[in-house]
Amino acid sequence: MMTAVAIDDEPIALEVVKSLSEKVPFLELKACFTDAFQASDYLQKTKVDLLFLDIKMPDISGLEFVKTLSNPPLVVFTTAYAEHAVSSFELDAIDYLLKPFSLSRFLKACTKAHEQVQLRTNRDASSPSIFVKSGYDQVRLSLTDILFVESAGNYMQFITSSGKILSRLTMAEAQALLPVQQFFRIHRSYIVNRNRIDRIEKSQVWLGDYCVPIGAGYSEVMEQIVSGA
Repeated sequence: MMTAVAIDDEPIALEVVKSLSEKVPFLELKACFTDAFQASDYLQKTKVDLLFLDIKMPDISGLEFVKTLSNPPLVVFTTAYAEHAVSSFELDAIDYLLKPFSLSRFLKACTKAHEQVQLRTNRDASSPSIFVKSGYDQVRLSLTDILFVESAGNYMQFITSSGKILSRLTMAEAQALLPVQQFFRIHRSYIVNRNRIDRIEKSQVWLGDYCVPIGAGYSEVMEQIVSGA
């Protein structure tokens, strides 16, 4: 079962999401919030798979809200304004629903998110390798050899001990391939292999000869890395 939370300053919009969620058999809507700050407090204490998030809210925009989360769930933006689509996908949103949306369109977004959740659930943290598509080839990469993964436009670059592999993936898709106990996102553009970090400085980490920046708002993630949690 995929768990979700909905945030929208309009109660009627939340009722729509709630009503549609009840029709999706693999989705459990855990909570709804009209106040983004109450939602933030909830998300710090409760892990969910998916976030339905309005973009235009009075105190903080949905786009800015996502940036405040150190380890955000998958996000589906819901909005009446089509002009925010590009910005939402730059934040690795799984989908973008333009109000008013139908059950079929809502179900499509939920299905995309569910596929990503299943990938994360089914992967084995002890699995020695993954396959990454590069061009027409499927390349096997040892998890031990991966130093970090870097966003490069419409691609993700896997930096390994022996070289670099470029794959047409989103950040969310790359994260779904990698075990969460070993690979941590420490910047909007970087995922690092905790086991390959040699040194942690105030604003960057070193993995061999590579220096990777630590993004603002990722302090909790760094605490998890240091503590081994």
